Amino acid sequence: MAAVAESLIFRTCKLSLNQVRNVQSTAVQAAAAAAKKEKPEKLKTFAVYRWNPDKPEQKPTLQEYEVDLNSCGPMVLDALIKIKNEIDPTLTFRRSCREGICGSCAMNIGGVNTLACITEIDQNPSKLKIYPLPHMYVIKDLVPDLNNFYEQYRSIQPYLQREGDKPAGEVQLLQSVEDRQKLDGLYECILCACCSTSCPSYWWNGNRYLGPAVLMQAYRWVIDSRDQKTQERLERLKDPFSVFRCHTILNCTKTCPKGLNPARAIAEMKKLVSGIQKREEPKMAASA
Repeated sequence: MAAVAESLIFRTCKLSLNQVRNVQSTAVQAAAAAAKKEKPEKLKTFAVYRWNPDKPEQKPTLQEYEVDLNSCGPMVLDALIKIKNEIDPTLTFRRSCREGICGSCAMNIGGVNTLACITEIDQNPSKLKIYPLPHMYVIKDLVPDLNNFYEQYRSIQPYLQREGDKPAGEVQLLQSVEDRQKLDGLYECILCACCSTSCPSYWWNGNRYLGPAVLMQAYRWVIDSRDQKTQERLERLKDPFSVFRCHTILNCTKTCPKGLNPARAIAEMKKLVSGIQKREEPKMAASA
């Protein structure tokens, strides 16, 4: 009898607890719905560049979308995702990390080359215009063709090069603290191409001038104390276009979403290529 009584009490308590939970859940949902109903819409218009390669007879256009900022995340990428998910699934753009690390969502927002994932939506009601990165071939909508950009990056051979034929991974390459610190402000580049596509010299000579992003990475490998192909790297850049088409306009430094200074790296590279300056000797031997 005692066991039956305990079982009955347990079932009664469980039923009561479930009823309380249901009431609480209903109350929370009702409160949320009421708050949403009471809060007026905060609409902002996004004018987004649209072009479909499958319809070449149609010229590019700006298509406008109204988004309620009260039901949207704080960043421009949040608005684009909301537009794609809830308004127009044909809108095409690149995105990945949403943390300003991968560089995928680089685009021109309000006249500035930047990353959509770290650009806050301006809360004023003015229209926000969004274009793909300028002076690049467009694949579709906000997706630029970066093939030439990546080919240029490949051309600088962005990896350590050593004398001899020792297989990689068999020898540890050492580096002093001072030499390592020289790479700060260079290795953080995420190759988003915001700087290169903001550069007029790159617009005019994109097939021959390497551009700020690639040149900053070239400099990063030239000054790496562990690399032994410095002279060969510099020789490949000794022509009128690769480096010296930089006219210190400084758009690259102004627009970099990571706060880097490509213009300074290019200035230092010019000194090395012209022979005005030599790379400093390593503070310690690289091979253990």
